[in-house]
Formats: sequence, C-alpha cells, structure tokens
Amino acid sequence: MKKIAVLGYGVVGSGVVELFYRNQKKIEINTGEQLEIGYILDLREFPGDPYADRVVHDIQVILDDPEVGYVAECMGGVNPAFEFVKRCLESGKSVATSNKQLVAEKGDILLETAKQHGVNFFFEASVGGAIPIIRPLHTCLAANDISSVAGILNGTTNFILEKMFCDNMGFADALELAQKLGYAEKDPSADVDGGDACRKICILSSLVFGKHVYPDQVYTKGIRDITLEDVQLAQKFGGAVKLIGAVKRLDDGKILPTVMPMVVMNESLLSHVNGVFNAVMVWGDGIDKTMFYGRGAGKLPTASAVLGDIIDEVKQTGTVLSQSWEPAEEGVDFVAPIDAFSAPRCYRTSPCGKGVFAKIAAEVGVELLGSAENGCMISVCDQKTAEAYKQKLAQEGVTILSRIPVLED
Repeated sequence: MKKIAVLGYGVVGSGVVELFYRNQKKIEINTGEQLEIGYILDLREFPGDPYADRVVHDIQVILDDPEVGYVAECMGGVNPAFEFVKRCLESGKSVATSNKQLVAEKGDILLETAKQHGVNFFFEASVGGAIPIIRPLHTCLAANDISSVAGILNGTTNFILEKMFCDNMGFADALELAQKLGYAEKDPSADVDGGDACRKICILSSLVFGKHVYPDQVYTKGIRDITLEDVQLAQKFGGAVKLIGAVKRLDDGKILPTVMPMVVMNESLLSHVNGVFNAVMVWGDGIDKTMFYGRGAGKLPTASAVLGDIIDEVKQTGTVLSQSWEPAEEGVDFVAPIDAFSAPRCYRTSPCGKGVFAKIAAEVGVELLGSAENGCMISVCDQKTAEAYKQKLAQEGVTILSRIPVLED
C-alpha cells in the first residue's frame, strides 16, 4: 500500500480527496498499485469530515513516513508551499501541484531538486484546470518545432468579456455578475489585471522554449480599461475582445511572452470560446495548429488534473526529463521587450471619416483593413509604426480612445 499526502484541504485539496475515493478502484487498476490518502496537511480542524482522522498540522509527519511516495500540493501561494514541496522532493517523494504561482516563480528550482533526487515535480493542473496541455506539449507534440502558443487562460475575464459582447453589459456590471455567481473573487485583481494569465503563460513559455520565464519578464495588461464601445467596435470588424496570454519565438531567436486584451477574429476557434472555459492554441511545424479546450478551473476539474499527475508519477521509475526547463541564464536576454511586438491594430477614436484613416495608413506604410465612423483596423505593424499612426491621427484632430492588438491566427 502506497500513501498519498494532500497539502491543503481547501477547494482543490478536498476535490482531490473526493475524486480519489470516488474512483479509487479505477485509479488502482490504472497504476497497478494499491493507494490511499495517508495524510491531509492543514492548519484547521475538520470535525465531522469523513477524513478528519487523516488531518495533520506538521509537514514533518509526512516527511518522516517512508510509505508516503506522492504528494498533492494544493495550498496556493509561494510560502510555505515552496519550502514544503522542496522538502518533500528532497525526501524522495514526487509532487503534483495545482499552484501556478509556485511553478511560475520557483519551477526551475523545484524541477532541478526533483531531478537530483530521482523523483518528479508535475504541474498539469497549474494551467488550464482539466485541460491536458502540459503533458501534450512535451510528449504528443514533442516531434514539432513549436513556434508559438496563445490562449484564453483565465475563465473569469472570459466570462466578463462574453457578457459585454453578448449582453451589452459594461465592465463594472459584468464583473459584479461574475462575483455574484462565484466566478470572480471579492478582490478580482489577479484575474482582471492579468496576473493569473501571466503566471500560466510563464509556465507554458518555460516548458516550450526550455528556459525559465519569470512573471516580471512578461508584458501584462488586464481588461479593466476595456469598454463596451471597444467590444462593439470589434464586433463591427468581425471579431471579439479576449484576454490572450501568448508567447512567440521571434526571428532573432528570442521569445516574446505577453498578456493583453486582443481582438480575435471570428475565423479563429478562440473567438468562440465563451463563459468560464479556457482554450490553448499551439502552432508547430508538423501540426500547423491545434487547440486544447475545456474547463479551466473548478474543484473537480482541477482535482482531475492533479490526480492525473499522481497516477503518472506512480507509473514512473525515474525523473521525466522532458517535463522540465533550465534556469534563466544570468546576463542573457532570452525574453524580448514589448517594443518587439508586432500585430494588426484596432483603434477606437472620436468620429472620423474613412478617408482620414486610409490616408494616414498610406503615409505610415500599412494597409487599412476596415473602418467605421468611430474607429479603424490596420494591418500588421510594429510598436513604432503603431505609435506613428496614433500621432498622425492626433494631428488630424482625431482623439484615440483605445488601441487593441489583433491576434494573428
């Protein structure tokens, strides 16, 4: 009998325990091992809970038990999660985590620790909840040279933007509804300001391109400034505004990870991902492009991903080196600055005639892709050209109210 320890008995941790015992026989057949939840680490007591007798308050109890071979970390945050996970790995116990902040900030250290001790540190649940994306990137798609990844990585913002798109709700009203339905926290900053999506694109960038990408290296802009008028203008041009986390390899070999609102045209599958669902699009030289779609959060969807990692760890006889990356090299600029960003742009402006939009597009060397009385869309350009277009509009007496990049598909 091998034991699993669960660190944190909140929404995800309790989901892991619930789903394990619901499907214990299936899990044991899958792994070929008898398994049980040996310990649940939490500061609190849980009187009346069917698994209250498993609750402990000291990580040392778990570390000292040689029968514990696998740990599900569901605490969240960096401290004390980092210390606990590192000590578990050093004790020869594989760890599966749903903690995106931990992986984004300390993943390189924990992966190296796992390697040194012949165990595994898996994190499928840290990106996309129940969507399998981490494992496909380093197994199913391993024969591809992956050039870029982009996706809707935060269900809360996707729900808010859908309400603005479909129901003509303003941002504040849509956010209030998301909070009422339990999709957004009382303090929604991590979601609406882009921090949650930033951590997830850090993890995907690190895995795909092989070097650790930290959150402070990612240009991050949330959706607080998106207005109903922005959403309506995107609709006129045949698109929808989505918060997109993306990373792309540039011609010079550097990568550019970003999180920002983007106009996604209706031809893209991503434009049709609504509600609290997530989706990740991957571009590779063998596959062209493929999309992974599903519930990006929630108690049981996330627990499913955590237990999937535990099952995989039980089957392994050593460290899986493909699910890894190297630490960032000191003094090497692997991540390009936002000045290197290039894309089509959608401008929302004060009322203006189509002739002005077209004239200025010709002057700065871009193509006018579409126009309306209150805005226009221009073809692919870099940051410098986009700023020149904005300045020339201003010289014509046109007020620029917003400028949103368009996702190239």
